[in-house]
Amino acid sequence: MNWQEIKVSEDNTHFLFDGKPIFGKTFIEVLKFHSPALAPVLDNSGAYHIDVNGNELYRNRYSRTFGFYCNRASVIDGNRWFHINEKGERVYQTSFSWTGNFQENICTVRNTDNQYFHIDINGNRIYADNFVYAGDYKDGIACVKSKDGFYRHIDNKGKLINDKSFLDLGVFHKNFATAKDNNGWFHIDKKGKEVYKNRYLTIEPFYNGFALVTTFDNEKIIIDEKGQKILTV
Repeated sequence: MNWQEIKVSEDNTHFLFDGKPIFGKTFIEVLKFHSPALAPVLDNSGAYHIDVNGNELYRNRYSRTFGFYCNRASVIDGNRWFHINEKGERVYQTSFSWTGNFQENICTVRNTDNQYFHIDINGNRIYADNFVYAGDYKDGIACVKSKDGFYRHIDNKGKLINDKSFLDLGVFHKNFATAKDNNGWFHIDKKGKEVYKNRYLTIEPFYNGFALVTTFDNEKIIIDEKGQKILTV
């Protein structure tokens, strides 16, 4: 059975393969399978993970479980959040008020003081700073919001990649990121430099050299990487 072909039922209570129920069991809640072929489930005994044959991975039970990423899964135990491995064992002893999913072996967490930062695969902080918000890493760069209310990009050591700050900010996609200043949205390069002068009400990332943007007149247009209008949509 190819785990990637296993689907979640419409009511999120069981799994389907070729449109038919499998494992001979329904749950209170199930989430889809993730690599390495493991899925979070919840029944009357609590939350845990099962393998592609429907077998539980471990005896521990949690308040809620989430999918595995980088061989780590976020779980909730009461009001404590942390990560476990595929044996159901805690990876580290620190508990958080929220944990994200590991991306590129780094994960965003929020401590009990509602401060965000990133940890490595073993639960160690990768830098000393705390942020109002911190997003996932993509290609070694993450967006963070500082106490001054501005967003910036940091590398996987927690260092700023440039000296620019913005009112809002997106992750880099194909060498460009979305950014917002007092005049609206636009695209920047990795130096934080605007790639054109125009500002927009909304924008999307560049996809194969082109991006969909909305002008302040609510006109949707396609622009190229130089900011030139290509067509109206």
